[in-house]
Amino acid sequence: MKTEVKEWMLVFLIFIFFAGSANAQTAMINVQARKTTSLNGKWTVIIDPIGVGEGKQVWQEKKSQKKTDFVEYSFEGGPELQVPGDFNSQLCELTYFEGTVWYKKQFNYSVKADKRLFLHFGAVNYLADVYLNGEKLGSHEGGFTPFQFEITGKVKDGSNTIVVKVDNKRLGNGLPGTGYDWFNYGGITRDVDLIETNETFVEDYFIQLKKGSLNTVSGWVKLNGNKLKQDIVVKIPEQNLEYRTKTDKEGWAKLEFNSAFKLWSPEKPKLYKVMVESETDTVADEIGFRSVEVQGNKVLLNNKEIFLKAVNIHEENPSKAARAYTAEDAGMLLNAAKELGCNLVRLVHYPHNENMVKQAERMGIMVWDELPVYQHIQFSDSLVPQKLETMLNEMVRRDKNRCGVAIWCLSNETYPGTPNRNEALIELTQKCRALDSTRLIVHVINTHGYNNNTFKVWDPLYNYSELIAINEYVGWYKPWQGKPSETKWDVVCPDKPVFISEFGGEAKYGSNEGPGDEAAYWTEEYQQQIYVNQIEMFGSTPNLCGVCPWLLFDYRSLKRMNQVYQNGYNRKGLLSEHGEKKRAWYIVHEYYKRK
Repeated sequence: MKTEVKEWMLVFLIFIFFAGSANAQTAMINVQARKTTSLNGKWTVIIDPIGVGEGKQVWQEKKSQKKTDFVEYSFEGGPELQVPGDFNSQLCELTYFEGTVWYKKQFNYSVKADKRLFLHFGAVNYLADVYLNGEKLGSHEGGFTPFQFEITGKVKDGSNTIVVKVDNKRLGNGLPGTGYDWFNYGGITRDVDLIETNETFVEDYFIQLKKGSLNTVSGWVKLNGNKLKQDIVVKIPEQNLEYRTKTDKEGWAKLEFNSAFKLWSPEKPKLYKVMVESETDTVADEIGFRSVEVQGNKVLLNNKEIFLKAVNIHEENPSKAARAYTAEDAGMLLNAAKELGCNLVRLVHYPHNENMVKQAERMGIMVWDELPVYQHIQFSDSLVPQKLETMLNEMVRRDKNRCGVAIWCLSNETYPGTPNRNEALIELTQKCRALDSTRLIVHVINTHGYNNNTFKVWDPLYNYSELIAINEYVGWYKPWQGKPSETKWDVVCPDKPVFISEFGGEAKYGSNEGPGDEAAYWTEEYQQQIYVNQIEMFGSTPNLCGVCPWLLFDYRSLKRMNQVYQNGYNRKGLLSEHGEKKRAWYIVHEYYKRK
């Protein structure tokens, strides 16, 4: 077997082995191009704060049959929640709720003999058990990635009922764990669709430039069904390109072709219409082509050095204090990043919805995609390695054709002394590189030392990360120990690019009372000075390839308990939750204009 065939067969085996979580099936990609019926809208719910619904088997929707019968649950007469959407922001009694809510939706369907039907969820936070007409389809763990169930042969002509048990309780061995610093929005938080396909359909494909090339596409197509050996055509009409190949008996076809593409960049975010055609199915996509890599201590986009002008964003609509999920939400957040002067958004600390990723790509903003591997993960738990790999597979599978996605981030602020942490994350890095070598792979660390005005940047994960990504909050959690411009650096991998992935401090918008040089008063002046000092330090930071303030908007967090200044919000935003610009915003804006 040739070497290149071995490589793509390895990718195939990885996708198969790590497909899905529990009974859930790994979701097909590019749902928007399929024949779908939306199940969004009002769903009836039962709130189950002490978790008794499982014992009562509420998914069976029992009814009284005799005079002496009674049933101690009912969806009828209960509240309704909007799907997609988090339940915390929709009912006041659920504002801080972490527990179980049962969702119910009825739909009509006409069964077709030659069609298959899938029930697709964009995301459910965090655990989901899914039932169709009283039968359990399966379960899924993970709050930020898609999953699906095939319901061909299970769906009935006429009326059908879906019941979903949603549980957002924090788990010690969950991803994330129990101590994360953002709001735990629970519920069916992204789109729910019925997807109708032919008996054999295009399930998946990877169409991106080969690493290091500006004109060679290397990828594959995967069919699902009972007629797996088919002719395949990939068309890019604007390039007058038609590439023909055949799938093997497993439904896989390798792709490799050349074209003189207009390359995607922040200045010119070019996307092409790409058609993937088999004998039984056609899927259309918009795909851009670009190269991103590290050479020496530089980050190169399309073989040209680029400085990453970034900002951190949580998946929250700040004005609504709710989970962001719509195209309008994405536009609001991304337009704010664009106005700041960003060419990259770090979507923290989990994969955001597809509206964010696709809209950023169209706007010419690179995307940093991140797994929810955040502090205090129980890497020694026997279930955690499989969860890591499943979530990685689901993230990469969904977004691998989005050229705007430049970085896969596999962890944030984990601790090297945690049992099995190094082994688990090194293995995860190798798995990610096997799935997709065309993007940068990063681990973010905050366990550096800062003494005598010197950063000692060390961590074994930096040997497996293409950027030295550092979260540092000098001026806030640690005081300056000398002139910022005279800060010294002792870096474990001195020849790699350095990216300051978090920095900043808290200020409540409009807070200007009290001494401006004291953090205790949460003033805009104090926050502004942090940014002035940080930018002075950046001027002498070796191998600096980019910076990323923490963060764009103030956001909700139950950890933030100062009732004068925080009121349940992390106040490190450059913008308030109402979009008001703090003084520090102007400092970053001017810095990015100069860069």
